[in-house]
Amino acid sequence: KEGVMFGQVIVGPPGCGKTTYCHGISQFLEAIERPTCVVNLDPANDTLPYECQVDIKDLVTLEAVMDTFSLGPNGGLLYCMEFLEKNIDWLLQKLDSLPKGAYVLFDCPGQVELYSHHNSMKSIFQILGKEGWRLTCVHMVDSYYCNSASTYLSAVSLSLSVMLQLELPHVNVLSKIDLLSKFGKLDFNLEYYVDVENLSELQYVLGKGATAKYQRLTALLCEIVEDFALVSFTTLNIQDKQSLLNLLFLIDKANGYSYTGSPSASAIQANVDIREFEHDYYRIGQIQERYGGDSEEEVNPPQPGNSD
Repeated sequence: KEGVMFGQVIVGPPGCGKTTYCHGISQFLEAIERPTCVVNLDPANDTLPYECQVDIKDLVTLEAVMDTFSLGPNGGLLYCMEFLEKNIDWLLQKLDSLPKGAYVLFDCPGQVELYSHHNSMKSIFQILGKEGWRLTCVHMVDSYYCNSASTYLSAVSLSLSVMLQLELPHVNVLSKIDLLSKFGKLDFNLEYYVDVENLSELQYVLGKGATAKYQRLTALLCEIVEDFALVSFTTLNIQDKQSLLNLLFLIDKANGYSYTGSPSASAIQANVDIREFEHDYYRIGQIQERYGGDSEEEVNPPQPGNSD
C-alpha cells in the first residue's frame, strides 16, 4: 500500500542476540529479494556486523553524553533515547531518505527499562505509527532462561511488561534454541515454556523450600501473567533457514506485510508448513526432539485420525 512502510522493532535484554538477529535476518531477507534497511538505535553499539543505513550515533553517542553530563551507562542511554525523542524530526528525515518500499529493521538498545516503563521508545514508535509505519515488536529472550524456573518467570513477566508498554503487534522469541540442550535437564518440556500456560506447575517448582512470602509473590506474578493471557513464545535458531521462515511468517502476519501481495511474503507462506502452527507436535515436538531431547516430559506425535 502506498505510503505504508513495514518493519521490525528488535528489543530484548543484553546478550539475547538482537544484533546477531539483525545481521542474519537482513541477509536472509535480501536472499528472498525483500529490500531491507537496518536502523541502529543503540548509541552504545560500536561494533556493528551489518551495514546500517541510519545510525543514531550520527545524532548522539553514549560516550559523549556520559562525559558531558557525568552519567553512568544506564543514565546515559536514557538520556540518548530522550534526546532522540526530542529530535524525532532527524529520524523521520533519515527514514524518508530510505529507498521506497524498503523493509526496515530497528536494532534497539538492550536496557530493559526503555521498554518496560520508560516512555521515550514508546513515544518514538507511536510517532512512526502515525507516519504510516506498520511495525512488529520482536522481543528476544535467551532460551537459557528456561533453565531455571525463577529466571523463566522473570522473562515472562518482562515480556508482558514490554507488550503492555509498547502497544505494538508483538512476537516473543526464545532465541538460541539450538543451545537449549547444553543447559541441562529442564523442569518441563519445551511446549510448556513456549505456550506459557498452567503456571501453577511453575509455582510448585519455585515453592520448594521457599518462604511463605516468596511463594505468595510467585503466586501473584503467575496470576498476573495468566490473567492477561497475552504472553507466548516462538523459537529461533538463527542458522536454520526453516526457523527463520517460521518466525517471518508470524511477524508478517502481525504487522500485515503478508497481505500486501509482496513476492517475498508469498514465498514465505509457500515455504512454511502450516501444520507447525496448528498442531503441537509439528509446532513444538520437532524442535524439542532436535534441540531439547533431555527434558522431563515427552511430546508425542499425533495419531492418525486425531484432529484435536
